Amino acid sequence: MIRIGIAGIGFMGMIHYLAYRKIPGAKVAAICEQDKKRLAGDWRAIKGNFGPQGEIMDLSGVSCYRDIDEMISDPTLDLIDVCLPPDWHAEVSVAALSAGKHVFCEKPIALTTADADRMVQAAERAGKLLMIGQVVPFFPEFWFVYKTIRGDKYGAPIGGHFKRLVSDPNWLPNFYDPKKTGGPMLDLHIHDAHFIRLIFGMPRAVHTIGTMRGEVAERFTTQFLYDPPRMVSAASGVIDQQARPFSYGFEIYLEKATLFCDYMALPELGDALTPLTLLVGNKATRPKIGSADPLDVFAAELKEMVRSVRAEEPSPLLAGNLARDALVICQKQTESLLKNRAVKV
Repeated sequence: MIRIGIAGIGFMGMIHYLAYRKIPGAKVAAICEQDKKRLAGDWRAIKGNFGPQGEIMDLSGVSCYRDIDEMISDPTLDLIDVCLPPDWHAEVSVAALSAGKHVFCEKPIALTTADADRMVQAAERAGKLLMIGQVVPFFPEFWFVYKTIRGDKYGAPIGGHFKRLVSDPNWLPNFYDPKKTGGPMLDLHIHDAHFIRLIFGMPRAVHTIGTMRGEVAERFTTQFLYDPPRMVSAASGVIDQQARPFSYGFEIYLEKATLFCDYMALPELGDALTPLTLLVGNKATRPKIGSADPLDVFAAELKEMVRSVRAEEPSPLLAGNLARDALVICQKQTESLLKNRAVKV
């Protein structure tokens, strides 16, 4: 049994807590939270933009800490699941790794490359696993793409376009703070940067155009430059209109096939969806894919984390170095936007 301590019971901490219930061999044995009500199990004030809302939780059998160092020191725990704000990721992860715990940390890995490097190096020194929850590869459309590419049935990926947009999250006071959250680049687009790195590799350069809000990129489009050349691009950021709170999609080109999907949340009109579609020659099909229920997706991600811990080997989907590369790509995109030219990665 892998015994887990969750650091931070906000929306994501709650989602992880619920997802662990679906995973045999994993047990949430401890939580750490400053809010007294949440520490006592009253999670009714927790709300998010997907999945269930908070409720009263029975925390009997769960050790409840207000001090993170005390939870990290708990000798019964095998892994610390970090669901704290991004500016806490490096400090807590390094402390947990140094204490001999495995770490699973929500994205982004950190807000700076220096902090990401500290985390990766701490894991190497401790001989423990550092895993980052980017989650998107476990959504059924992206999982199908990943498995299809690995299976090589339709050849190598030769290009693609990705999009991920949200309405302005004006309920998040620190969203545009580069030292707290990092804005759309690190909170939103990093999902696609991570997937692009996963299936295409590290680009040699990026060329981004767009707009800034304060010190962070607001809306932007990027060309990812490769040798030999590949047509890879992405668009991301925020829009002011709340009528479309979220949209994402991709069109990915393989040597012998094309895969695409598109989704827009439109509360006033009803969601618009183009399901995952596979084009091979003159034939278009809709592949059967897994559940898109967010709890099932996060459970799949955490199940992979548990598998990795049991096997004592890094997961290719959760690796700290991969998440660190995604952060570097995003930072270079912002640099390119500011300099109005392509920059080397």
